Amino acid sequence: MAKAPVGEIVELAVLAEQMGYDRCWLFDEGVMTRDVFVTLAAIAERTSTIKIGPGITNPYVRHPGATAAAIASIDELSDGRAFIGVGAGGGLALGPLAVERTRPLQVVADAVTAMRGLFAGDTVTMTSETFALNNARLEYARPDIEIIMAGRGPRMTSLGGRISDGFYLSYPYLPALADQVKMIRDAAAGEKRHIAWSTGIARNEHELQQMRAQLTFRLVDSPPVVREALGISDDQRDALRSALADGGPPSAAHLVQEEWLNSFGFIGDTETCRQTISETASQCGVTDFIVPVQDLDRAEELITACAPGCNSVGCPRLTRSTHNQLVDV
Repeated sequence: MAKAPVGEIVELAVLAEQMGYDRCWLFDEGVMTRDVFVTLAAIAERTSTIKIGPGITNPYVRHPGATAAAIASIDELSDGRAFIGVGAGGGLALGPLAVERTRPLQVVADAVTAMRGLFAGDTVTMTSETFALNNARLEYARPDIEIIMAGRGPRMTSLGGRISDGFYLSYPYLPALADQVKMIRDAAAGEKRHIAWSTGIARNEHELQQMRAQLTFRLVDSPPVVREALGISDDQRDALRSALADGGPPSAAHLVQEEWLNSFGFIGDTETCRQTISETASQCGVTDFIVPVQDLDRAEELITACAPGCNSVGCPRLTRSTHNQLVDV
């Protein structure tokens, strides 16, 4: 495994813009990936229309005040194209840095409140579980920078519906996707919410193995009700967690059982996957689908194959996700 180089990520973002994608999301996985804000700055310099932001960062590894300053700077550099995806963070980001995820619901809520105030030009003083601000103020931020939350559990989902501009559903449990979208809409109480969704796409054996690898840490972080529905025992979860600690997602991929795959992604040829994704998104009320790019060797083909092109009523416009993630080489 190797980390995606910044230069190659930038070239993929340029291609995505040329193909008509709306957004470019970058993983923020701590020391496992290139720095998300350095990479976003490089993308900002080479693009002109595509929206760019971390998908997602967290308030444990990065102080929300520093994050707000970074996003405001990226927004300035890109002429108003920045957004921020924020959540509690998972084991891939927090584990190697020995960071404990304490009171995630409250900390994420406080981070959104802090960044919202800073973007608005307010003077912010507050104390949260893991960070504090004392008369902090940004004088160069755009007030309406989008804050898009992410999470898996019902409480984080409901919180996102209440306080964020949108929600990012990454590899959700598909049988519950419609219910999760409804929860966001209900919590929003009539206010507009951007709902982005990403899931596995496997059109061949290579992509199937990638899907297995991507599910490893997501299964570990899944809510208890999802693990129970899939029949994942505590021993199986512990085995996944141990393999992840030893060698990352590729080392744990063989532990992902075949019967779990269809609950998180789509398997078939390009047209079948595209059609199923469009139908599912339309039925569930998703606004955008994020194409997950994991393999640099096949990235251009996937970006091209999934390029936006559906203009029918109710069909979401596909967006682009450049994942600054571990990839097979």
